[in-house]
Amino acid sequence: MNTNFKISTSILLSMLALASCDKTEEVVKEPVKAETVKDIAANPTDAPSSNKYTFFSFKNGKLTSADSASTKWDIGFRSTTIIANGGISGPGQASVVVKDGIFSEIKEVPMGTVFAVDATTSLGIPTGSGKGWYNYNAAANLISPIAGKVFLVKTADGKYAKFEILSYYKGAPATPDANSVGRYYSIRYVYQPDGTTKFE
Repeated sequence: MNTNFKISTSILLSMLALASCDKTEEVVKEPVKAETVKDIAANPTDAPSSNKYTFFSFKNGKLTSADSASTKWDIGFRSTTIIANGGISGPGQASVVVKDGIFSEIKEVPMGTVFAVDATTSLGIPTGSGKGWYNYNAAANLISPIAGKVFLVKTADGKYAKFEILSYYKGAPATPDANSVGRYYSIRYVYQPDGTTKFE
């Protein structure tokens, strides 16, 4: 065989190997999702009562028709109760921790955060006036979100989100009154799709 051909072939192969090493794979990173969702109907008072949860997916940023045995939802709403898709509430990995703070200032899940899964004795987001996310005014018969309550969520598929409840009434009125229609959540949330704990 021709020696020049052998040398040319090995030079060509070396050049191809170097060219392939120089190419860096571009990883397309999905951006952090920040949204406000209004009027999540949670067994609303102006509709026939189904006594079922309304399921929400942070990944898809919308309600899902999946049932509780699915991992396609992260949190569920029914009246003033909020569940997470884990523990006794579903087959997912979802768990929650309630943090006191300003929503925009919570930039990541703090190191050492212990998330709570829904259990028979207690839910990740506690229920009852003054215990979890709301206060109840018996005289006015009104539910008010507690200011400064931010919920950090490990989602059903192991990603992270944070959310805040803005209103419990249809249309999110600034000042709800006796005519306001309840069980319509408005929330704002940030979802981190890359699995890290940072919300930026």
